[in-house]
This record gives sequence, structure tokens and C-alpha cells, in this order.
Amino acid sequence: MEPLGHGVATSSYQIEGAVTADGRGPSIWDTFCALPGTVADGTNGSIACNSYSRLDDDVALIEGLGVSAYRFSIAWPRIQPTGSGAVESRGLDYYDRLVDALLSRGIRPFPTLYHWDLPQALEDAGGWPARDTALRFGDYAGHVAARLGDRVASWATMNEPWCTAFLGYAAGIHAPGRREPDAAYAAAHHLLLGHALGRDAVRAAVPAAEVGIVLNLAPVRAEDDADPAAVAFVDAVQNGIWLDPLVDGRYPDVLAPYTSPVVQDGDLAAVQGSADWVGVNYYTPFRIGRGDAGTRAVGQATAAYPYAPPFVFLPRRPRTDMGWEVDATGMTEVLLATARRLRDVPLRVTENGAAFADGQRTADGRVDDQDRIAFLRDHLDAVEQARQAGAPVLDYLAWSLLDNFEWAEGYRKTFGLVAVDPHTRDRTPKASYAWYAERARSGRPHTD
Repeated sequence: MEPLGHGVATSSYQIEGAVTADGRGPSIWDTFCALPGTVADGTNGSIACNSYSRLDDDVALIEGLGVSAYRFSIAWPRIQPTGSGAVESRGLDYYDRLVDALLSRGIRPFPTLYHWDLPQALEDAGGWPARDTALRFGDYAGHVAARLGDRVASWATMNEPWCTAFLGYAAGIHAPGRREPDAAYAAAHHLLLGHALGRDAVRAAVPAAEVGIVLNLAPVRAEDDADPAAVAFVDAVQNGIWLDPLVDGRYPDVLAPYTSPVVQDGDLAAVQGSADWVGVNYYTPFRIGRGDAGTRAVGQATAAYPYAPPFVFLPRRPRTDMGWEVDATGMTEVLLATARRLRDVPLRVTENGAAFADGQRTADGRVDDQDRIAFLRDHLDAVEQARQAGAPVLDYLAWSLLDNFEWAEGYRKTFGLVAVDPHTRDRTPKASYAWYAERARSGRPHTD
């Protein structure tokens, strides 16, 4: 068995800032953050970690970890400010420099083409519920691959399309903030179609490229009082709506009434078999029980599962600062289940990490995040257990390199291996940074 590859991950809107630099157009997150009450601390990603101006600093931090891979995302509004038409070369220049800087240090660049920052002009034209957005995504993917494909072998099309479709268009707690259940299911289909078109476009530019999709999959666990129909529905929306089309070219039967209105001939045939690899983002199991009209809003966003029978999320303790149950056994469970479902398709853990309050400090004032170290250790061990049991997991990419703009939570929740000063944007590695560097260099499956 090949050793597990280690890396770190970030996304463009969460770290780059510079939202008007070099011709970048507005994204749905720029617009969403400007609306009162959408972000818990009233902040936005206009500066974020200022990574657009601190590329060399961040690449040096990645190099210091000794990891083999860096997963980052490309901001569509930097490449095509309105989502279509002319390409902004200055945006591509930035990612050109990033790729070259990584390669010069022996780090594999691992770009994701879409991590939620849709150009606002495309949302104005209908967003992901509109079929044209998938077509435009295919065009965009081709432009990026034509520029970077001579140096990038591994690509991801979409990051967590569940969040885009169901948090953005059903629950309304992510950009663009719509609460339209039917639009959410339309968005889910067009995100999958966009993935397939994007993969074809990348392959056209780079025939040898391996192109995958990144999904936030989770084991769905039933409490004793859970309604079996609710459990099945949540599992279908969280996992089956993505995996079933990729493997079998069809949607779960329970969701077909909601997806069928937008499916056209040939769509699902294009999606079937379109993932050369699948990325698994795992943070927590989803534990559910019976709910009623008074409890449906308790816990995580139950509104993100439109038309489900009543249920409530019931995370057990211990929990992270996000309120998510900590359970590393779920990592092994979801990797083995996904491996069985996908058969021979390789897997990557493309995100895993934890938000903690980071209150403990060393004598010199650095963050002594032993809780994060324990989380990473247990989950890395769980990945190795899945590999020993036969799951074809190639890489583990920790989330995240930096404390960053955590979407609707703003800067209140910190996932980083590196602390970022909110005023100066100066970077200070935490204790977890040193621990992860040792783990990545040693490659040992069990370390403390």
C-alpha cells in the first residue's frame, strides 16, 4: 500500500480578499455579506486573510509543513468577471504564480474550480437553478485548464454541491440566500451537470488529467425514536443525490419527483462515471431523531432537506465550536461505505478539521490547541483504519491552513493550523501546525 499523502486545503473567498483587484467581478458572497444579518459577526471576505497579496507567505507556510499537496480554489469572478465572455488574464496570472510557487517547492497543486463564489451576474440570470449556469461553468473550466493544465494533473470541479444547492437555495443561510425548495433540487442537478461538463472541458485541454468532485458525505445515524422515512430521506439528500447519479445514472427514488422536472435526455448519462476520483469532506456524523413542528429548526439546518418527514438533529458530546459532534469512527464508516458504493473509484479526504475556541496559550503567547491535535490524530488514524480495510484513499488534506472567513459565521470560528491576526493579517503557526508537520513527514499511522 502506498503511503497516505498529506496536504492542507483552503478556498478563494475565505482567504484571498482583494475582491476588486485586477478586474475581479462581484460574487454572490460579496452580495450576500452586504445584506444585514447574513453573517454572524457582520464581516465579509473583502480582505479575509489577504492571501492575494501574501502568496509567498502562505506558500512558505505550506512548505514548512512538509506536505505533498495543497488544495486551493480558483475564483470564477477573477477569471470571468461576469461568469461568461472575455477572460481576465490578470486573474489567471495569480493562479499561474501560485502553481509555479508550489511546484518549485515540490508541492502538488490541487485546484478546485468552484468553491461557492458564483459570479453575481450568473445569479442575476437565475443562478444554479438555471441550466445555463452549468453550461457557463463548462466554458470557464476549459479556460482555466488551458492555462494551467500543462502543470496541473489533478483537478476538482465542485466543492460540496450540497451546500450550494441546499444551504444557498433552500435554507437561505448561505449565498445567495434563497429559500426555494424546488430551486434547490434544480440547482443540485445543474451542479452535477456542470461537474460533468467541466470534467469534459478539462479533459479536452489536458487529456491525461484526473478530474474529481468533492462531496460533504456523512453517515446518517438514527436515534431510537427516529422515523425511518426521515432517516432515508436525509441520507438521500446528503449522500445519495450525488453518489447515485455518479454510479448508476439515476437519482434516489425518494428524490426523483423533485429532480425530474429539470432532467433532460442525456444529462444523467453524462454524469454517470464522470468522476475519476471522489473527494470526501468529513466533519461529523448526522444523528437524527423524531421532530415535530416545534423542534424542526433545532440543531443543524433541517430546512436544507426540503420535503423530508419531520426530524431533528441530535449531535452528542463532545462537540466542536461549530456544535458538531466529534466522532472519528464516522470517518472510517463514511470512507468504507463510499468505497463500496463507488467500487474502484479512488478517494481523497479533501477536508477534515475542527473549529475550537483556541483560548489556551503557551508561555510565548502561541495557540496551544491540543483539542485540534487530538481531533486530527484520531481522524487520521480513522483514515488509516479505512485504508487497512480496503478503502482506496490516496490523500488526506487538513482543513484549514489558515484561520479564515468562515462563511455565515464570519471570523468567529477558527479551523486553521495557523492563526491570523484580524487586524494585521500576520500569521502565527499553532501547536497543531507543528504536530501536523511531524505527522506529514513521518507518515506514521499512529503518533502522539
